[in-house]
Amino acid sequence: MMKLQQGQIWQKGNNYYRITEWSRMVIQYKQTQRLDRKEGEVIEVSKKEFCRLLKGATLVEPPSS
Repeated sequence: MMKLQQGQIWQKGNNYYRITEWSRMVIQYKQTQRLDRKEGEVIEVSKKEFCRLLKGATLVEPPSS
């Protein structure tokens, strides 16, 4: 079971999905081709659509400080 949280980064293929805003029904995210890039268009979808998008994706662990 997926536990979605704001700030998570998910990787699927060559794409990275960063959750910028998380709410009960809606997810806002940015899609990038490189992990070190934070700019990009904010896309808003339902939580159900986002979970379908992430099917088969892996959670990227944040770098340890």
